[in-house]
Amino acid sequence: MSDVRLFLVDDHELFLSGVKAELAEQFEIVGSAGDVDEAIAQIRATRPHVVLVDVHMPGGGGLAVIGNVAETNPDVRFLALSVSDAPEDVIAMIRAGARGYVTKSISPTELVDAVTRIADGDAVFSPRLAGFVLDAFADVFPQPADPELDRLTPREKEVLRQIARGYTYKQVARRLSISVKTVETHVSAVLRKLQLSSRHELARWATDRRIV
Repeated sequence: MSDVRLFLVDDHELFLSGVKAELAEQFEIVGSAGDVDEAIAQIRATRPHVVLVDVHMPGGGGLAVIGNVAETNPDVRFLALSVSDAPEDVIAMIRAGARGYVTKSISPTELVDAVTRIADGDAVFSPRLAGFVLDAFADVFPQPADPELDRLTPREKEVLRQIARGYTYKQVARRLSISVKTVETHVSAVLRKLQLSSRHELARWATDRRIV
């Protein structure tokens, strides 16, 4: 058995059980969670080397998990595992701090290899997803003019980006050196200008435009 300490995050209990059964003989599985808040608390408590995290879950999904854990546990490495192979999901997770992204069609052997490589410090992607990342960070996807985005001030855009990455108001305030009240004011203004009603809608809006 490898000495890699692994934590699993997925809101589908049956899938989570299957992954745990496949990987238990290869890694020390220190815990698992089915929702964002539980995952954040347990990852901080167990301090795994690698977290295998689903992308889409209630409460902000993988972006929220990474955004909240990375600030307090920067040594934890994240591998996204999802049914989605949409470019915007891949790019958002990598920008948030994931070291890799693989789809749930991956074989058990390939998943073991991916976790091992992430633990060793490599970046890992399913073959067709690597191109999305290369294109995104080579600016092959230029941002088109967006009338909605243009309504926001530079500071509102930065707050939007931080909130969409899953950071709490308090964390955003600390990162941008402003007060929590100011963050709340900016978020309210962004929601009003974009005609959105929640942080979840805000995160999806930002992800769809690849500005996370």
